[in-house]
Amino acid sequence: MGEVSIRGRVIRDMIAHVTNDHLIGKKIKTGELRKKLVEPKWKCPDCFSMTEIILPRFQMEFLCSKESPRKDYVILQLHGGGYIGAMRNAYRSFAGLYCEVSKGMGVLTIDYRVAPENPYPAALEDAVEAYGWLRDAGWSSRQIILAGDSAGGGLALALCMYLKDHNRRLPGGLVLMSPWADLTASGPSYEDNFERDPLFGKTKDSLIYSREYLGNHNNPKEPYISPMFGEYWGFPPMLIQAGSVEMLLSDSVGVAYKAKRQGVKVRLHIYPGMFHVFQMGMMMMPESKRAWKEIGRYFEVITGV
Repeated sequence: MGEVSIRGRVIRDMIAHVTNDHLIGKKIKTGELRKKLVEPKWKCPDCFSMTEIILPRFQMEFLCSKESPRKDYVILQLHGGGYIGAMRNAYRSFAGLYCEVSKGMGVLTIDYRVAPENPYPAALEDAVEAYGWLRDAGWSSRQIILAGDSAGGGLALALCMYLKDHNRRLPGGLVLMSPWADLTASGPSYEDNFERDPLFGKTKDSLIYSREYLGNHNNPKEPYISPMFGEYWGFPPMLIQAGSVEMLLSDSVGVAYKAKRQGVKVRLHIYPGMFHVFQMGMMMMPESKRAWKEIGRYFEVITGV
């Protein structure tokens, strides 16, 4: 499995302990807790400014550095949550980290519509609209970098496929944290890591087996739903990060393998002993700190700065 830091192992084991609890654990795994989560108002750090943008169907937030904002590139963040959870404060903190490691890029985070009230294609429609909003605001496609975790990672891939299919220019890059790219749950890691995954393991009563996002669509292999089954020709360079013990590991491995075979530049980094979207550890454990530093290096390569 490879070496895991003491802090990383402790946090992983704490997650497993909480999710194995009969009462709260099931609510975490099914996403029920995420749906009903009520958080205090996020306090924007003094070094950033945040602007709320209200559109007819959804809202967005644009966070930028006060001290040294970059105008040459912008990040479009698509949050995770199994397509059933709205944006939460952790993704506002993610936006701050993206801004920091990119040396000042602004971050547009969209609170896209979610299932079951708004199943597919609502999230994709909102992502397309947000991308168009950035284009209308003056950024070229090449200047937009997509970043997404879990469902947001799958949504970023689906957005690229949609843009390509509609003869629109693609973004300049993709940062994907454990992208949920196969809603059929057919990869080998869904079995291989069934007992080891601290977040979704040891049950099939979890949101990764839920069909809420599909709504009335009966084919989970549709590429805009499960980008694993789409085509990657012409895609921008990708950075994909995943944990070795997560059930969704096959999604990252499969996307990377297929994209590489179709000529895409891909960096896949599997972090030993890590769990789904371990980057949520931010600066609290060595593995998540390394992951964010790696994202910063990716931005340097993509932008030349």
